[in-house]
Amino acid sequence: MMKCLQYGHEVVALANLLPANDSVDELDSYMYQTVGHQIVVSYANCMGVPLFRRRIQGSTRRHDLSYNTTPGDEVEDMFILLKEVQKQIPSITAVSSGAIASDYQRLRVENVCSRLGLISLAYLWKLDQSFLLQQMIETGIVAITVKVAAIGLDPSKHLGKEMSHLWPHLLKLNELYGSNVCGEGGEYETLTLDCPLFKYARIVLDEFQLVLHDSNSIAPVGILHPLAFHCEDKPKSDSVTDSNSNSNRSNRSNGFCLENMGSVIEVQNECLEITQDKCPPSDVTFNLAQLENRKPHISKTTKENTFSISCWLQDSQTSVDLKEDLKIVLMKIESELNKVGFSWENVVYIHLYISDMNMFAIANETYVNFITQEKCRFGVPSRSTIELPLSEVGLGRAYVEILVANDQSKKVLHVQSISSWAPSCIGPYSQATLHKEILHMAGQLGFDPPTMSLCGGGPTGELEQALVNSEAIAKSFNSSITTSAILFVIYCSKSTSNLDRIGMQQKFNQMNRVINPVFLYILVPDLPKSAFVEVKPMLFVEDDTETETEEVVNDEKYEVNHFDSCFQAEKWHDECLQTCFVHNRICAVVLSITTEIAENICSNVDGLLTMEKMEKVAKFCVYRLYKVLSQNYYTWDDITNLRIYFPTSSNISHDTLSRIFKTTFDEMTKKVKTCDDPIFNVVPVSGVGSCATSMDDIITCELLARKS
Repeated sequence: MMKCLQYGHEVVALANLLPANDSVDELDSYMYQTVGHQIVVSYANCMGVPLFRRRIQGSTRRHDLSYNTTPGDEVEDMFILLKEVQKQIPSITAVSSGAIASDYQRLRVENVCSRLGLISLAYLWKLDQSFLLQQMIETGIVAITVKVAAIGLDPSKHLGKEMSHLWPHLLKLNELYGSNVCGEGGEYETLTLDCPLFKYARIVLDEFQLVLHDSNSIAPVGILHPLAFHCEDKPKSDSVTDSNSNSNRSNRSNGFCLENMGSVIEVQNECLEITQDKCPPSDVTFNLAQLENRKPHISKTTKENTFSISCWLQDSQTSVDLKEDLKIVLMKIESELNKVGFSWENVVYIHLYISDMNMFAIANETYVNFITQEKCRFGVPSRSTIELPLSEVGLGRAYVEILVANDQSKKVLHVQSISSWAPSCIGPYSQATLHKEILHMAGQLGFDPPTMSLCGGGPTGELEQALVNSEAIAKSFNSSITTSAILFVIYCSKSTSNLDRIGMQQKFNQMNRVINPVFLYILVPDLPKSAFVEVKPMLFVEDDTETETEEVVNDEKYEVNHFDSCFQAEKWHDECLQTCFVHNRICAVVLSITTEIAENICSNVDGLLTMEKMEKVAKFCVYRLYKVLSQNYYTWDDITNLRIYFPTSSNISHDTLSRIFKTTFDEMTKKVKTCDDPIFNVVPVSGVGSCATSMDDIITCELLARKS
C-alpha cells in the first residue's frame, strides 16, 4: 500500500479474508495467510479507512497456475468480498496485493480483478527480495514473525521477533540454503504492528502464545497465537501526511458513509450464481455472406507444425470502417483455423495492423470479441499493434498476421498487474510466448512500468526504457536480450527526426551482444500512445530437452537454385544480407534492396522502378533468399514467416507487388513445392531499412525458418 501511495494512488478501503472459525489460526490455503487474523481488525482504526472482512467458505479446488471461475473455490470468496467493496464504494478502481514471486496468487487476483473491471496493482512483483526487505525496514514498517516453517528458523527463538532484528539472519539463510529473504516460499509469515500508513494508532501485542504446529527436526513449524492486544493512539506529530491527498480524515469518504470510516464491515454469503459470472457473450456473428462479399485475401506458409496466416482486404473503396474490416479479417482467419481443426488457442503471436491509431480502442473492442482468455486455455497470444499506411496502397483498414502452432507446448507469460517489473498487459494479449525455443516478445514501448506512462527523454529515452522492459521479460525465461536475441524489429514513428534515429542507432551499437542478431528498422505513421519507438525482440531460448537436429546433406543443395546463373556473382550480393543462424535449427534473414542495389540488379533504374525492373528485383529477392536457405539445407517448407516490406512512396499498389512476387515464386514451382496461397505477405510501410538512419529501402524481406 505504501508503494501505491508512492505512485499516486490513494488507499480508500481494506479487505481481509479470515477463517470461518475464530479459534483457527491457519487454514490449508494456497492463497491466503490467516495466522494473526485476530489483530487485522485493528487496521481500520489505525488507518482511518473501512475494513471489509469475509469468512472463507471455499477451499482450494485447483492446484494449477491457470484459473477459471470455480464454484466452491476459495478464490470465489475474494470475488464476493471485493464485489461488496465495489458496491459500497463505487469509486474504487484498483486492488493492491503484495505478490512478490507467486504466479499462483497473482494470477488469481488478476482473474478476480478482470471479472470486476478493476486493475490489479502488484508493486512488489519481481523486486529483489533482499533489497525489498531492507526498504520495508528502513521506511518504518514494524512487523513481527507469526509463523516460521523453514530450516534455520526456530519457533522458540524467532517467533514474535521484529524483521529488523531477523534481517541479518534471513540473509544468512539465503546464502546457506537459498531461502527466500521475504518468505515467498512459505519460510515465514509476518504481521504488521505499525507503519507510516497507521496515522492514528499503532498496535501493541500484550500477550501471545507460541504453538508448535510441527516438531520436524529439520524445519519445525511454529505459530504465534495472539491472546491480548490494544491500539495505542499516536500523537499528531507522529502521523505521516498522505502526500496524495489534500483532505483530512473527515472528508476522505470516496462515496462511503463518513460515520463508517474506520469501521469493520462483515461481508456475508452471497448468491452462488454470482461466482459463476461469465464474460458477456460475443456480439460477433459468423456471416459467410460477409466474407464472400468482401473477398478477404489470405497468405500461408507451408510448414506443418508452425506456420503463419495473413489476411487483408484488397479493395479499400469498399471499406466501411475499421471495426467492420477487422471483424471480417478475424472471421476469415478463424475460418481458416477451423478448416485445419485449430482455434485461437493454437495461436502463438498476432500482428495487428490498423490504418488509424486513433481508432485503437475500437480495434481492441473488436479484437476481444474473438481472442479471449476463455478461448485460449494455454495462454493468450502475444501481440504487436502498429499503424500502417494501408489505404495508400489500396487495402482495407485492418490487416492481421498470426503465427500458429499445431501443439500446446507454448509457454505464455501474461502479467496483467501493474508493477515495477515490466509493462502490464491488461487484456487478452501477453508479454511473451515461448514456443520451440523461440521467444516471441510483444512489441515493447518505452513505458515506465509502475505508472504505465511513456518515459521522458524523447525517442532515445523511450528506446532505452523499451530495452529495459524487454530485458525484464527475457529474464523471466532465464534469458537476456544481450545473449539470446536473434532478431530486433524496431518500429519508428514518422514523428522521429533524423537526429533522433542517429541516437537510436548508436544505442544499439553500444549494446554488448553474444549472438549477432539481425536488425530491421521500420518507419510507420503512428504507434500506440503516440510513442516514438516500439521494439519487438525475438530470442533463442535453448530447451535442453530438444533433440539436436542432424545436419542431413541431401541432393537439394544450393547449386540447384538458378541464382548464380541468373545473377553474375558480385560482392554486393552478400552485403545486402543480414543472417543469424542458431545451432543449425533456426535461421533469421533480412534482405535489404536499396536504390543502389536495385541499380546493380537492373543495370540502371533511372530513378524510376518500372514494372519490368520491379519484376527483376523481385526475382533477385526470391532467388537470393532461396540460395541462403539451400546453402544451409533449409527449404521453403521450413519457413514460419516471410514478410516483404515496401514503402508507399514507391507508388505501386499492394495488389500489383503481390502479383509480381507470386509470379516469381510460381517460376520456381518446378524445383520448389508451393501452395495455391502465397507463402509470403506484403506489408506496406512508410519506410524500411537495416539501419535507423537510412530507412529508404525499395524492398526489404524478413524471413524466419526453423528445421523440424
